[in-house]
Amino acid sequence: MASIKVKQIKVDDPQSVSSVCPFNAIDYDGAFKINAGCKMCRLCVKERPDIFEYVECQAPKIDKDSWRGIAVYVEHQEGEIHPVTLELIGKARSMAAKINHPVYAVFVGYDIKEKALELLLYGVDEVFVYDHERLKHFRIEPYTEAMESFINENKPSIVLMGGTTIGRSLAPRTAARFRTGLTADCTILDVQENTDLDQIRPAFGGNIMAHIHTPNHRPQFATVRYKIFDKPEKIAENSGKVTLCKLDCLSFDSKINVLSVRKKEKTKGIEDAEVVVVAGRGIKKESDLEMVYKLAELLEADVACTRPLIEAGWADPRKQIGLSGRTVKPKLLITCGVSGAIQFVAGMQNAETIIAINSDKSAPILKVAHFGLIGDLYEIIPGLCQKIEAVRKYGEPANVL
Repeated sequence: MASIKVKQIKVDDPQSVSSVCPFNAIDYDGAFKINAGCKMCRLCVKERPDIFEYVECQAPKIDKDSWRGIAVYVEHQEGEIHPVTLELIGKARSMAAKINHPVYAVFVGYDIKEKALELLLYGVDEVFVYDHERLKHFRIEPYTEAMESFINENKPSIVLMGGTTIGRSLAPRTAARFRTGLTADCTILDVQENTDLDQIRPAFGGNIMAHIHTPNHRPQFATVRYKIFDKPEKIAENSGKVTLCKLDCLSFDSKINVLSVRKKEKTKGIEDAEVVVVAGRGIKKESDLEMVYKLAELLEADVACTRPLIEAGWADPRKQIGLSGRTVKPKLLITCGVSGAIQFVAGMQNAETIIAINSDKSAPILKVAHFGLIGDLYEIIPGLCQKIEAVRKYGEPANVL
């Protein structure tokens, strides 16, 4: 923590002092003041040290030993547990083993006691259940109260939630109750020996990977999208337990009234596909997508696109891969003319096998691809299609190139 200290001295031309700041963060109304536009660039200190002084503030101290455990919020729909919860439990277990902490699961809903037992099979040490008829449907106020109650009672060092619609609503509201930090849509998580959480995510439009710490506050909050981490295997024996939590501290009051619930028809999305063919900016016009669809048909694959093609209106937005789209983890992913920006890579880097078709041998996508086909995609894709058809028709060896 730091601040800019202002020394009030008489100045003949206050405007010349205020103009030092490129962010218009210096106000003058008989005295100089720093407003909320300050970016802490310290240019004012450099230009007018007689007026401005940079002051390092002592960071607040926290007893990290009093915060113990890694908690995962259990997202569900009428007791049906969302798979992102299991992925987070797997990651929580690997981190907890490094610091010898327990893994908790926080289950809020109605008629969910039996479902809570299922979580023990994935290595959770203790499942805290808040079960009440008035918690049947997600409403932000009582669910936040339940999370706040759990954290006050058990003091977990880390809290993980899925980067879903519910998680993105519940996580910031709960973090605000404890005046602590939250990192959204993390792509990498790790923990240090002192229990500080390493949170890594793309930032500044995906141009850099931000490494974020919350060293002076607890708990540490992070959300992670579905398909970023691996689902853990069930364990043969478990020693965990289910704890039914007291509800007398919850008011259940909410400004939201659930009048009815209509189930959305389930559709298979690209997140569930085992083979995905991705079209990128290298596709010159919309009609050229036909060859991509043909390759996908031969491979029994789903077709996805990068953001430029979605913005051009060439494909359904639900087919976009990346931070502003979907996250996928197929067995095979083939990119066609995709450069490999960080935003895109964050949504597909965990695929089992990645094949990149690109004419630029220095394209970033080749750094994450397992195999690279360097050349004109307008020659390579039709060639691949011909070879696949030949193998299926005549049983010829798949000597692609």
